[in-house]
Amino acid sequence: MRAGDLWTAPTEAEGVLKRVKELRAMVHPWQKADKAAVESRELLALAEAEKDAGIISEVAEGVARLREEVADLDIKALLSGPYDNCNVYFSLHAGAGGTESCDWAQMLLRMYERYFERSGYSAELMSMLPGEEAGIRNAHLHVKGDYAYGYLKAEMGVHRLVRISPFDSNKRRHTSFASVDATPDIEGEIAIEINPKDLRVDTYRASGAGGQHVNKTESAVRITHLATNIVVQCQTERSQVSNRATAMKMLKAKLWQHEDMKRQEDLARITGLKSSISWGSQIRSYVLQPYQLVKDLRTDHEVGNVNAVLDGEIHVFLKKYLEWQARRGGTPAASGKENS
Repeated sequence: MRAGDLWTAPTEAEGVLKRVKELRAMVHPWQKADKAAVESRELLALAEAEKDAGIISEVAEGVARLREEVADLDIKALLSGPYDNCNVYFSLHAGAGGTESCDWAQMLLRMYERYFERSGYSAELMSMLPGEEAGIRNAHLHVKGDYAYGYLKAEMGVHRLVRISPFDSNKRRHTSFASVDATPDIEGEIAIEINPKDLRVDTYRASGAGGQHVNKTESAVRITHLATNIVVQCQTERSQVSNRATAMKMLKAKLWQHEDMKRQEDLARITGLKSSISWGSQIRSYVLQPYQLVKDLRTDHEVGNVNAVLDGEIHVFLKKYLEWQARRGGTPAASGKENS
């Protein structure tokens, strides 16, 4: 940063400043924790010399808080992937099962929206397709915040719900599925070559809020990459040109992720790793009847308070996933226990 010619290349300079900010965010909390530990140790020695039970109790409370802070820092230290600190394109898709699955997808959307609020993330709804009777067929969001991709990549895969259906007059138990995808919003130009012949671009009228303009012009854009069948769509902007540019950026990020997943699969075959790293693996079950339990099928972590989880308290699952991933040597997201 002290280099005299730093700002002769503004784009590179911004990259340097961004990296410095990231490093400071990593280092400063540890320095603060280290200082707190030293101060607690000195204060404890003084309190013991004075036999002051009140100060000893105060130090014990401070140490308990420090343990929690250091535990969180340990988790953040696991977010060491090249794009873990990126924002994320986050999407949900209802599985087969009609209204049941559409309703489940909407329940998941609400769960994540509450989690975003708790975590201080901002989430912009880029597009959403409602179900025919209830719920949603899919939703695409742009989530911004510190280590958004690093945490939310843990949610990639299939989420399973078991409950008594509110849509079944006979009150039978139903199983519904919805899938979640997370793609890093990689800043700068992504080195992915796309043949225009491999693209199918569709435009349509956007739905939802936005006034008369939204309903009268075909500003929304859907792009299908024919070679991989990857589909992206955007209706956030009023301009079709802007929506297309955003959709192309999303497509490049998804294609990069697709290629990275193929490389990981090749590595798994070479090393003999037997666990599946496919995108479609079931990762978590949410059981509402006959008992109540949320269980992650990768880490075996269980929570009995289903309502709290569905209200956005999912951070413990993300932390357990990162610990599990580190023990396995950084295997990518979305590998169900049944394939371990």
